[in-house]
Amino acid sequence: MHKIEIDPAVQARGRALRGRDHVFAQLDLTRTAHVVVDLQVAFMAEGAPVEVPVAREIVPNVNAISAAVRAAGGMCVFLRYTYNPAEPLKWSAWYDAMVSPAERDKISLSFAPGNPNFELWPDLNVQPEDLVVDKTRFSAFIPGTCDLHGLLTARGIDTLIITGTLTNCCCESTARDAQQMNYKIIFVADGNAAITDAEHNATLCSMVAIFADVMTSDELLAAIAASCPALQAVA
Repeated sequence: MHKIEIDPAVQARGRALRGRDHVFAQLDLTRTAHVVVDLQVAFMAEGAPVEVPVAREIVPNVNAISAAVRAAGGMCVFLRYTYNPAEPLKWSAWYDAMVSPAERDKISLSFAPGNPNFELWPDLNVQPEDLVVDKTRFSAFIPGTCDLHGLLTARGIDTLIITGTLTNCCCESTARDAQQMNYKIIFVADGNAAITDAEHNATLCSMVAIFADVMTSDELLAAIAASCPALQAVA
């Protein structure tokens, strides 16, 4: 698991901006979605094309959050990074400029539907009522590349819990764009995974300063329980 270190000065600045540590400690779970970003075999398996070892370690936290959100009346969405050569909006700035031909071939093969690396990690707790949504960009909120916004809007969702990988790429990109589209964002400190602690913590600093309410999984699960009297009664 990542060693979480958020710069105290950044944390204090975020606290001053918000007026308190956590702004979403009370949740309307019927309007909340747990968005699990790209926990696919290509990122998760040992020796995978884009292996993120810590991503395997966060799965119990991700599953616990999913179970709590479902039990409280929320929804779970599992995103899959996808390579689609036929998409109308080509991403040449990434595939032709930022990656080598060899890397482009590896990515396009690994994240093509039908490739075993494309599939969700088998240890994830995915239920029939959950949504599985494909995207062709790092962010799930780029118009014309993912259906997520429309699916959430149709269900009245206004709050997103973000977990997944990579912390500093698809998770951060999705969280930033969603916040600017008026979603309330909870970014789970021990529910996201990057290649290094430094990259993970850099994103946590950005999130806590400006974009999101950063919580640990324990803090989030406590907030869900406190927001749902029925769960407390069962407990």
